[in-house]
Amino acid sequence: MKVSVYNLEAKKAETLELPENVFGLAWNPDLMYQVIESMRASKRRVIAHVKGRGEVRGGGRKPWKQKGTGRARHGSIRSPLWTGGGVTHGPTKDKIYAKKINKKVRKKAFFIALSKKLSDGEILVLDTIRFPDGKTKKASHALKDLSKIKGFEKLSKKGTKIIISPVDKKSVLALRNIPGVKIMEARNVNALDLLSNRYIMMTKDDIIRLGKVS
Repeated sequence: MKVSVYNLEAKKAETLELPENVFGLAWNPDLMYQVIESMRASKRRVIAHVKGRGEVRGGGRKPWKQKGTGRARHGSIRSPLWTGGGVTHGPTKDKIYAKKINKKVRKKAFFIALSKKLSDGEILVLDTIRFPDGKTKKASHALKDLSKIKGFEKLSKKGTKIIISPVDKKSVLALRNIPGVKIMEARNVNALDLLSNRYIMMTKDDIIRLGKVS
């Protein structure tokens, strides 16, 4: 499988040969659903929490004596029967939503997502992503130039999600203030990140490294 490599001036620099076993995989909806749902579940933050009878305040003593008052017997005002008492079977922050997925399955899902983005023409391979002066203006102009490439016309539009993997601090400073740009290191990108963003921009070195991971 061949892919074109461009420079930041949107000029074709070379053609790169990519391994079929990484970038030419067929779409597998069942596997992708399983992996993406597990990733989303693992990222879920547990916020809802209610207090049981052992967590609410008060109720250290018996409200009234057991017999002789004519009223029902109670042992504590922390009982769920009382207003302000504990809650029975309510949501707690102890619940774990994370789902386990085997490493091989997760790895294959990542390669399938890469293959899908590449076949859809949504991965732009560059010879380098560097802005040594750290100027956002130059980075913005570079995105406008790259949007002239066929299939990447919306690259510079606001709201378009982009993953870029620069390696130096100056490049991060130049890119982080551009609307719609999400900066990540290539080693931290997963299948959910790939499918959640419209365009993926990565360097030639990054995509070669991914091909060797297999």
